[in-house]
Amino acid sequence: MSAAVYILGGYQSDFARAVSREGKDISDLVREATIGALEACRLDASAIQTVHVGNAFAEAQRQQGHLGAMVAQVVPELWGVPAMRHEGACASSSLAVLTAMAEIEAGRYDCALVLGVEEFRNLPGDVASQNQNSAAWAGREDIDCRFMWPATFGLLAQEYAARYGLDRAHLNRIAEINYANAKRNPLAHTRAWRFGDAAFTDDDTANPLIEPGIRRQDCGQVSDGACAIVLASARVAEEYARRHGATLARLPRIQGWGHRNAGLRYRDKVERSRGERWVFPHLRGAIEDAFSRAGIAGVEQVDGIELHDCFTITEYMAIEHFGITAPGEAWRAVESGAIAPGGRIPVNPSGGLIGCGHPVGATGARMLYDAARQVTGTAGGMQVEGARRFATLNIGGSCATVASFVVGTDGE
Repeated sequence: MSAAVYILGGYQSDFARAVSREGKDISDLVREATIGALEACRLDASAIQTVHVGNAFAEAQRQQGHLGAMVAQVVPELWGVPAMRHEGACASSSLAVLTAMAEIEAGRYDCALVLGVEEFRNLPGDVASQNQNSAAWAGREDIDCRFMWPATFGLLAQEYAARYGLDRAHLNRIAEINYANAKRNPLAHTRAWRFGDAAFTDDDTANPLIEPGIRRQDCGQVSDGACAIVLASARVAEEYARRHGATLARLPRIQGWGHRNAGLRYRDKVERSRGERWVFPHLRGAIEDAFSRAGIAGVEQVDGIELHDCFTITEYMAIEHFGITAPGEAWRAVESGAIAPGGRIPVNPSGGLIGCGHPVGATGARMLYDAARQVTGTAGGMQVEGARRFATLNIGGSCATVASFVVGTDGE
């Protein structure tokens, strides 16, 4: 890490809302999250020197592009501030964070607003699902299906079954944990949902098949939402801490990051990893890069993880790629309770994409926001006791774009 980058605070909208039913749209989410982050950080808009927006599908969902300029449109106090939009499918706002960090590290700016935003629920679910297919290789995935992403990750479940063996009871348990975690999250999409006794089984009525390998409870949510965080250099962060009666050592810092890419097409990635230790070697590389930059040896030095459970099999895969278990043995972490609250390495205390929700462009920023709250002891009912260091993993497409961060404080 060439220069320290701190998280001063942030804001998350309520992911259970369908904003179009309130007579609002994506612009209202942009305004809400921007003002919410400034107020949460007790900052005037004049403190923001650069703005980065993560979003994947606004053109398809709202016929609205050019979201960098949207920020000044709805928050005129930011008129004249440089801004840009980033797209990397579900990893869009992680790319926004990486760019804002680079600007701070280069000395261009000292204080950045990073905003992730997505609106999905203004269109029927089938239409929104079709719009998301542009994150795959359009027309060339060679997957016969109705729903591209459940089918793609269903193939990943089948790949795991072929390589290592896979018991669906472990996927059902991952879903059950994440939905239970979401009940402690006041902003979670599913916090008020209730389930019958058979919901987390392979019962075809209570948990119907969506595509081969994927059932309803395996799926992350199609959500509306926004999350904004404020990043700052050490100089600004130290002044900020002093002004608010704190110390720099108590502010959350992005200690490490990793960013890797592969090609768009799912089958190509899996074929390239035949005989490899990891199903997605580049994803493992991104995590290792984040750990290395943070100066830690591995996952045993992390107190929890917010990771990308767009489907339960994605979390199952990530458990292994983080090194919580050896490849092919993620089931051990599920059965032992290691990933549950109170376990050795709690995963998705927010509820993750399954429980908290998945407004695609907002997810990477939301993960970092929750990681920052964890390491400062301000995560409320989601708090992992004694957490000092948290990791994240955000993926776009079929693990085509992957980004991982490590967030921690530097002590008292």
